[in-house]
Amino acid sequence: MDIEKIRNMRLGTVEQRYGRREVILYALGLGYGADPLDAAELPFVFEGTGDELRCVPAYVNVLCDPGFWAQDPQYGIDWVRLLHAEQEFTMHRPMPACGTLRGEHRIAGVEDKGLGRGALLHQEKELFDADGGEKIATVRSTLFLRGNGGEGGYGTAPAAAEPVPERAPDRVVNIPTLPRQALLYRLSGDWNPLHADPAIARRAGFDKPILHGLCTNGIACRAVLAAYCGNDPARLRGMFVRFSKPVMPGETIRFAFFEEPGRLRFRAIAVERGAVVLDRCTATLN
Repeated sequence: MDIEKIRNMRLGTVEQRYGRREVILYALGLGYGADPLDAAELPFVFEGTGDELRCVPAYVNVLCDPGFWAQDPQYGIDWVRLLHAEQEFTMHRPMPACGTLRGEHRIAGVEDKGLGRGALLHQEKELFDADGGEKIATVRSTLFLRGNGGEGGYGTAPAAAEPVPERAPDRVVNIPTLPRQALLYRLSGDWNPLHADPAIARRAGFDKPILHGLCTNGIACRAVLAAYCGNDPARLRGMFVRFSKPVMPGETIRFAFFEEPGRLRFRAIAVERGAVVLDRCTATLN
């Protein structure tokens, strides 16, 4: 891995326009509309009169994406073994159902875990309304470079996330995924073949393609909105998740919520394997 090339890389500004089709496709990729008669979920997948469409806040994670730059061989990243480690977004104002956003990106740092232990790469993105200039969201993501490490680093790592409480959850929500979930979700812009090509998945050490981490993240956002926000996106201010294990398409995800003053803590479990797939998660609500 060429640390200096990564340090000096400039991802630049990305502008993206999105409309009803993109917002609805993203929601379908998260499993909205599984029951087309569910009146609570219908506003995320049906535009109604044109004024009623709701945008899932987690959509900020995928908008204005700079592309899968880690595949470029000049950076020396073993991209086949790359995994998503953490994702966080903070909403500065509600997402409009349609619009044009401008994304400004930077690589905040590389945290070297040592030879054979991998490295963590921290990215940041700020989203602005392209017309009015108002800041919409700040997004932070951490990538676990399993095939790297021992090559140096730079920058300051974010503080470690706190464990969730060791007690019975206050609320549990189960959301099933579809065997084709990854193939549907990737249409929102994440074309990493790890989630579609069985041969690539086997090279990465998996029996079959895994679900995108950001799809699991979006499903967590869906669970929070349903359980605590009355499906009103404006009530969610931000969310942090740590990806502990991948979800296999077709599994049921169980969200265990722990209510705390001023925030909501949670973890997610793949029911069929009993595996914790998201941990140390936090949501903040209005």
